[in-house]
Amino acid sequence: MPRATHTKSLLGPEVYAKVRDTRVLVVGAGGIGCELLKNLVLVGFANIEIHHLAPAHPGVSFSITISVCCPAAPLPRSPANSLTCQIDLDTIDLSNLNRQFLFRKPDISKPKALVAAATARHFNPSSGINIHARHGNVKEKENDLEWIKGFGLVMNALDNMGGVVSIVDRADARRHVNRLCQAAGVPLIESGTAGYLGQATPIIKDRTECYDCVPKEAPKSFPVCTIRATPSEPIHCIVWAKSYLFGKLFGEDDEAVDEEELDKAKAEGENAEEIDNLKKEAAAFREVRRALGEEDGPRRVFEKVFHQDIERLLSMDDMWKVPGRVKPKALDYDAVVSETFVPPPPRTPAASQPNGSASASTSAPASANGPAANGNGAAPPSNGVKATAPTQAQLKDQRELSVKENLELFVDSCRRLSARAIAHPNVLLSFDKDDDDTLDFVLATANLRATAYGIANKTRFQVKEMAGNIIPAIATTNAIIAGMIVMQAITILSSQLDKLRTTFVRSIASNPLGMAVPSPPNPACPVCRDVYVPFKVDTTKCTLGELVLEVVKGWLGEAHADEDLEWTVLEGGRILADPDFDDNHDKTLEELKIERGKMITVIDEDQVYRPVHFCICEPDPQAVKPFTLPAHPPALVPRPAKASVVETEPDEVEIVEIPKPSAPITTAGTKRPAPDDGDVSVGSDIKRKRMAVVVQDEDDDFEIL
Repeated sequence: MPRATHTKSLLGPEVYAKVRDTRVLVVGAGGIGCELLKNLVLVGFANIEIHHLAPAHPGVSFSITISVCCPAAPLPRSPANSLTCQIDLDTIDLSNLNRQFLFRKPDISKPKALVAAATARHFNPSSGINIHARHGNVKEKENDLEWIKGFGLVMNALDNMGGVVSIVDRADARRHVNRLCQAAGVPLIESGTAGYLGQATPIIKDRTECYDCVPKEAPKSFPVCTIRATPSEPIHCIVWAKSYLFGKLFGEDDEAVDEEELDKAKAEGENAEEIDNLKKEAAAFREVRRALGEEDGPRRVFEKVFHQDIERLLSMDDMWKVPGRVKPKALDYDAVVSETFVPPPPRTPAASQPNGSASASTSAPASANGPAANGNGAAPPSNGVKATAPTQAQLKDQRELSVKENLELFVDSCRRLSARAIAHPNVLLSFDKDDDDTLDFVLATANLRATAYGIANKTRFQVKEMAGNIIPAIATTNAIIAGMIVMQAITILSSQLDKLRTTFVRSIASNPLGMAVPSPPNPACPVCRDVYVPFKVDTTKCTLGELVLEVVKGWLGEAHADEDLEWTVLEGGRILADPDFDDNHDKTLEELKIERGKMITVIDEDQVYRPVHFCICEPDPQAVKPFTLPAHPPALVPRPAKASVVETEPDEVEIVEIPKPSAPITTAGTKRPAPDDGDVSVGSDIKRKRMAVVVQDEDDDFEIL
């Protein structure tokens, strides 16, 4: 009996044919991606492209092409039936093996996408599968609107927000894929896991809300003075050790950037006296850095950071008059070595509250801080008191170090890192949670600083988790979510969209699975409510003037000629042209750094309609003009009614709500700046006497897990 017999019976011949023929894209080859790829192959999906998000490593990349067509069912030899991998340094790590079951120990240091594809084909060897694996960035310019249109279904299988790729990178990748799918009208299944929690969410254009319909919580940040002068929680000390001290000693010595950061903090209202002292501290660091490779280098760093700097802070009486602030105690090198140093009393949780940054969001995941965090469920030792010997149940990384042990680790890690810096002077060191030298340094310095401030110390395991932004990953959760993704994919291919559900995995023993009807699109969403147009253009020949006059005012504007619309043209954070600014009209799009994969945004000055995005694609080689447009211009979508008019004397004031801007827009010339968000405000001041702006409060506590 053929292996596919039961699958055909369950799905029916029509749906099974779609499963075989539909070209699907999988983004991610980690915990969820491995399980998902295995499931797709077993079900019978035969045309799969898999991308693994990876950081860029310039100059360290190459390509390999391997045929994965099964000998028993050969496919024609063509580019569409081969597996192409773009390989860089983001490879399989030992820590991946406990939950990413397509990898084995011999695969360590090999590229994930290549190994996952090669392994998955053996789960269904007679199916004639076609896996096109690419190990690179899904945001590469080749991955444009026309490329995404070539898929019938996209599945985001990016893991939690930890790992090699940063929180910002992963969130940015999700948003990029979401926008491409919305622009192309391709169904997307979004997913994610965090420990025992997980979810799979179907996203169908014009039917369900998209990834950007609900604002996401921004990563937690801390005031400069809190990190550098008045820490109150372990996370403050870890951020200081990882992002400040490590960079000062072993990273790039950029005096201008440091000065700019402190001046910005001062301008934002932070204590001026504290800022001036931090500037002196930064200057003193440069002297210590130069002597780090000497025999007494680690001691000189210790004396400066944990004694002199703290003594200087203690001399600032006004700093410690703030209610709730606890004075630190300078550490004594010799006293710590001889174990005669008496640490300050541990501060109570309430003492951290007046500092303005103590909250649940600043803590490590509960699994790291819970009762069993140090391995055996026993309470951790008091701050500064020498830890008792670990039991057999305790692992080395889950034991809290004494003050002396932290000092010894600090000296040892300093010597190791300085030796690396001297041996390779042109290579800047950076923190990596999987680099023992950098992790030991952050562990030791964070705990020594915590000791001085009466803050609880953390184990090596906890510091690695908090400094590396690690969210615990559980293989079972990944497997369940991967199964849910495939079930939703089959539902979509069956055209039963009314049966789609957002599905959840919850840590509730009596009811671990949940589901909900997907919400409709948010009318104010700056992504899925906008209009997208494929714009096939030769950027070396088409000028901005041609775009404005022939495309925007001609092709797009003629459909609304009776409204006398005026347009502003933007790209990313730049204003390229508007009715009062035509300096760039003679420049080609290439000269303006506009290339394939980017989007040119057009907004009417009165903001009656949603923005229109022209998605730059490869030019049509048969076209006479330097650009090709669809047969008919798109219908413009009116903005949702948000404004209310309030009569005042003597002027009329228009109250407008706009989303909170994430970054200022700059101009590609000398034009005025404008806010950067989905609803860019570029209305003419002539048309409005006065405008009062009400910024929406984006406090929605929503995160895709």
